[in-house]
Amino acid sequence: MSHQVSFAGQITPEQVQEIADQGFKTIINNRPDGEAPDQPTSADIEAAAKKAGLAYKEISFAGNELNIQHVEEFADYFNQAEQPILMFCRTGNRSNGLYEAAKKMDKLDD
Repeated sequence: MSHQVSFAGQITPEQVQEIADQGFKTIINNRPDGEAPDQPTSADIEAAAKKAGLAYKEISFAGNELNIQHVEEFADYFNQAEQPILMFCRTGNRSNGLYEAAKKMDKLDD
């Protein structure tokens, strides 16, 4: 695979510096705020990402609501984003599904 992308379950603002230290350059959040009461907000993770020097993008959707607009927004961002990229949601499956959908639709640059 020519893309440098990894998938993770929910991350916290406290983990963002470690993510940067591991060499990631971009974080993509696919989990909407409020899915769980103890879930950190996208704004808090974004603030931590900016502090750590990482790019951050939220393309959030409920697990069964993936649509072409999500795929196109993701592909447009992914294709210009600095890699390696960490994508996260609750378990990592939603993020992986979005990536695979964009790949199958030939929306991702090699």
